[in-house]
Amino acid sequence: MSIEFLLTSLIIVASPGTGVIYTLGAGLSRGARASIVAAFACTLGIIPHMAAAITGLAAVLHTSAVAFETLKYLGVAYLLYMAWNTLKEKGGLSIDEDAAPRSTARTITSGILINILNPKLSIFFFAFLPQFVSTTEPHALPKMLELSGVFMLMTFVVFAIYGVFAASVRSHIVSRPKVLTWMRRSFAAAFVMLGAKLALADR
Repeated sequence: MSIEFLLTSLIIVASPGTGVIYTLGAGLSRGARASIVAAFACTLGIIPHMAAAITGLAAVLHTSAVAFETLKYLGVAYLLYMAWNTLKEKGGLSIDEDAAPRSTARTITSGILINILNPKLSIFFFAFLPQFVSTTEPHALPKMLELSGVFMLMTFVVFAIYGVFAASVRSHIVSRPKVLTWMRRSFAAAFVMLGAKLALADR
């Protein structure tokens, strides 16, 4: 496995995106355990895109404008829904020290949906993975599965670090109402901006 693949993957995983924001929010709102569950959920959400890339379904999505646009706007709608929930303090990103525990199933479902409803991920992996598999590779499929597994493991570890760090500073945040308000608005704005970016994305 090349150093180039590991470095490229680390840069991609560590870059702020919907998964990072969701995991940070889980850590701030519900603590370390919730952030790890969120990181796991976001990692699971990558599986369909990697499967699509490996099996070639991403090519169909890339050439089908209707399929791409449908999935894209479902993703936009979900990101706006997350932003609304954040502002209203009813969703997974509400920061409330006395809030009732959010079910693990609900946290996982939200995390998976965030990554599944992003058609750009399929296109990304369709273009990304083949770069690290030689055209002369006799076992291309196992190699791509290996690279995919490493990418997913890296995703989980990096997201979990983000989330646990957020949880570690949670006690310093929940006691400051103005900071809570700023954080909620920032997370909501981030989801809106990511939704707008996805809405403007081309195949």
